[in-house]
Formats: sequence, C-alpha cells, structure tokens
Amino acid sequence: MRRYYTAIHVICAALLFALSALRATAARAQASDPGVRQAATDNGPPPALAGLSADELNFFQDGLARFSSVKVVLSPTGDDSGLGPRFNSNQCSSCHLQPFVGGSSPAINPLPAVASAAGATNTVPWFIVPNGPIREARFVSDGGVHDLFVITGRSDAAGCNIAQPLFIPAGNGLTGQGGNRNIVYRIPTPLLGAGLIEAIPDSAILANARANTFIKGLFGVSGHPNRSGNDGTIARFGWKAQNKSLLLFSGEAYNVEMGISNLLFPQERDETPACQGANLTPGGNLTPNDTATFASTTAADVLSDMEAFADFMRVLAAPVPAQPTTSSQHGRALFTTVGCALCHTPVLSTGAAIGNGDESAPSAALSNQQARLFSDLLLHHMGAGLADGITQGAAGPDEFRTAPLWGVGQRIFFLHDGRTSNLIQAIRFHASLGSEANLVVWNFFLLSPQDQQDLVNFLRSL
Repeated sequence: MRRYYTAIHVICAALLFALSALRATAARAQASDPGVRQAATDNGPPPALAGLSADELNFFQDGLARFSSVKVVLSPTGDDSGLGPRFNSNQCSSCHLQPFVGGSSPAINPLPAVASAAGATNTVPWFIVPNGPIREARFVSDGGVHDLFVITGRSDAAGCNIAQPLFIPAGNGLTGQGGNRNIVYRIPTPLLGAGLIEAIPDSAILANARANTFIKGLFGVSGHPNRSGNDGTIARFGWKAQNKSLLLFSGEAYNVEMGISNLLFPQERDETPACQGANLTPGGNLTPNDTATFASTTAADVLSDMEAFADFMRVLAAPVPAQPTTSSQHGRALFTTVGCALCHTPVLSTGAAIGNGDESAPSAALSNQQARLFSDLLLHHMGAGLADGITQGAAGPDEFRTAPLWGVGQRIFFLHDGRTSNLIQAIRFHASLGSEANLVVWNFFLLSPQDQQDLVNFLRSL
C-alpha cells in the first residue's frame, strides 16, 4: 500500500512539474492573438440558412422580431409583458449580439443599463463591467442560476419589493476571477448554426466518439455524451450540453434569464406573493400562451415566444469563415497535428431534419448538410483550472461540452466564464491538473513561434 501511494505521489509530482514547465514555455511564446476578425456582415441583420422555404423564412423573421424585442413587467396592451420578478436581462438579443443578433457577448456590456431601466434600483454586481462579458451567476452550493436583478422600483412593477442576491466579496470585474469562490459564471453561447447542430443524429455523434480511440487514448482524451433524463437522447446545447433541443434551450433561457414562465418551465423564479402577479395582464394567468405542436397552416404570430425563439435559432445561418491564407492553411494542418481535432471535430453531418412551418417533410436547408462546427459535442474533463464545481446531468464538476469553434474568429470573450479575450490565453487555460487537453496544449507551446501564429491565425479565420 505504501508503494502504491508513493507511485501516486510521483505521478502527481511529475504532472505538476510538467504544468510548471508548460507555463514557462508559454511565457516564452512569441505568437500573438490578432484580435477579433472583422467582416462585412458585422452589425447587420442576421443571415438565415440558404435554401429555406417561404414558410421557414416567415417563421425566421417572426422569431427574429421577438428575439429582439424588449420585455417589460407589464405593458398597457400586454405585449412583451412578463419580465421578472428576477431576471438577468430584458432582451434575448442583448446577450447574443456579436457580431450580429444570434451571436455571443458584445463589446459593450448592456447589463449596467438594464439594471436601472424603468426606474429600477438595482446595484450592478462587481463582475458586470462596461467592457467585460455578459455573465450569469451560479452558486456552487446549489448549482442554480441566481438572477442579477429584480423588478423592485420599476415604474411598471408597483407593489413588488424583493432584494437582489449579495455577490460579495468582489474580485477582478473584467476576468471574473477572485472574490467569492462560491459564485461561478457562464457567458452566452453563440447560436449561429444551432439548427444544424440540432439536426446531427445521435448515431453520428456516437460514431465519431468511437473513431480514433487509439490515438485519443495516447493523448489522454476520452469524452462522453450528456443525455436527456427523459428519453436518453444526446443533449448538445449549453456549456455542459444540458439541453437536448432548441425548444428546451429556449424555454429554459426565457425562464432563467428573463424570469418569464412558459409551458416547459411554468414556475416563477420568485414566490413572493406581491410579485407573483406583477406581470399579469387583466384576466391573464401565470403561464404565457404556449402551443406544443402546430400545423403548417398555423400563422406564426399565434406561437408562443418560446417557440418563436426556437424557430429563429433553428434556421440561423452558420458562421462564414474567412478566405484561407497561406498562414491559416498551414495552421489548419497544425490544428490536427497537435491534437486539437481529437475533440474539436471539424465536420459532422446532419440527418433528415424537420425545420419550421411544414412538419410533414424534412427541411432541405437542414437535412443532409455538413456542419463544420469543430466540436464532437461530447463532455470532457477540463481539469481543476476550469472546473466550476457544477454537475448537470452526466456532466461532472470539471466537465464541459467541446465548444464549437465555428465563428470563434469573431468572438470577444472565451471559455465558459469569459475570463479572457485572448485566444492564446484561452489555449493556456485548457491545461491544468486532470485536464484531457494537457498534452495538446503542451504540443501547441512546443511549436515554433511562427507555427503557433499560423494555428492562431487559422482559429481567427473561423
């Protein structure tokens, strides 16, 4: 037994030495992140998938309008009512705006303005700063989201008086590091190409997981899917792949981020009696209109917001990469050589997929397409350095879904908590005790400075 523990100590010491050496090697790296890639479509209208039917395009446009609308506690007409009592933002697109609606966290954080909208008396938490990422807060003790703001003081929420959570002590507002270790953060996930991800069959994900097992074993890479607790299908949306479909993803976000109840998530996020009815229209009820299924002849505007959001995301176009250069093409080859592609699978194919509107036939825009997402959609151990202590389904405290890299060239903030805006730093953070990416990160920092630069240029081209 003593020899066994001695061996464990030796292995741990060796790993710690390797990580220390990696930090020293990384410190000498001369490559640099060229920064956010600009494109002609930046700040323009979000593009839909090519080949949509007229019905699908109508549902996309209706969903876009509702995705971009500002929610209030109670409006005179009842339109866009339902915000709160606890919420993180008042608009879907406020969190998904880079490089256009449907993307990720924008350069200018909208949450400080949301905090005081309509006369609200919220304090802006220390980890929400004007030039930092949008963050939701989770308490490690229960794993749940604790909304940043309340409707107390708003002109459209008379009679509701509840308090914000205490997010203390403070740390570094830009990185989110330090401060209360019982609070962890998540930033918005990009939604571009989400319908293609939804359309990838479970069988394709599992077949890819079984591929190259020998090489993966040499690198210390394993990976496994998260699954729905209801029917066992593979979940694929969210930082820990906790949602299996865009409808579930939409319903949960509507409830968690804006406090709006719906058919899938009917419970208000605060049970204070004076606040329960604060967002009711005359004769209304606590669960907004929801229609679980609909025929192709149903007008788009009778659908619930939850369904409209899902319709918008389902046919939102995938990110468009930049034209290749000599550097990025070389970086693409290095991406495979160093081992990145073992988890960040370049391409998965969709199956026969139903789109929006006509449910009687597969959608030509979604079916049998190549999704160049650079992800295996599996969960992987990322080690102590990235662990957030939260378990969601089969995803353990240090496990995260392989983040799709398509569109990464136009993102500003990286990793689940937005702790860095530098791609090279993001690569470095993949290495820590217990991470499946340690050898891959090691290989990256052993490259020559020019090779490192080529690989980073490739990532920024995506």
